[in-house]
Amino acid sequence: MSKHDAHLALVSKLREQGREVERLTRGLDDEQLSQRTVTGKWSLRELVCHLWRCQRLFDDRIEAMLTRDNPACIPYSPDGDADFEKLVAHPATETRQAFLSDRMAFADRLETLEPAAWHRSGQHPQYERFDVHFQVEYMQHHEAHHLYQLFVRRAPLGKLPH
Repeated sequence: MSKHDAHLALVSKLREQGREVERLTRGLDDEQLSQRTVTGKWSLRELVCHLWRCQRLFDDRIEAMLTRDNPACIPYSPDGDADFEKLVAHPATETRQAFLSDRMAFADRLETLEPAAWHRSGQHPQYERFDVHFQVEYMQHHEAHHLYQLFVRRAPLGKLPH
């Protein structure tokens, strides 16, 4: 496997994770998507909004790394994030569809990157080595954690779609 094959494998994983979000939220209406099935924890709607917010943030970081030399990338905390709150304010089914559409566009964009672009760097206070590749791999692992949460919180809402 070439180094660029590893990049494309990450894009493939992000596409698959998008399909998994679609599967785990399929057939649910706004009320079901908004229900907190685990007390004190985010609903499916809030989880999807978080994934979408992170995807937008990570896309902005990637754009900065591609267009500027070694830009500063500020750590993200969802606590008190006004942009997250704006996403949650929209109907859950609308937000879900918009996230899925943006996911495909995001993956399409990553697939067009030349191998060298994947190693454009930025500065992040928590990570000594931070580049486009690291950001995309970080995103994939971060999202995998939330996919598990989607699975657990979807289970009380009925039979899981195949």
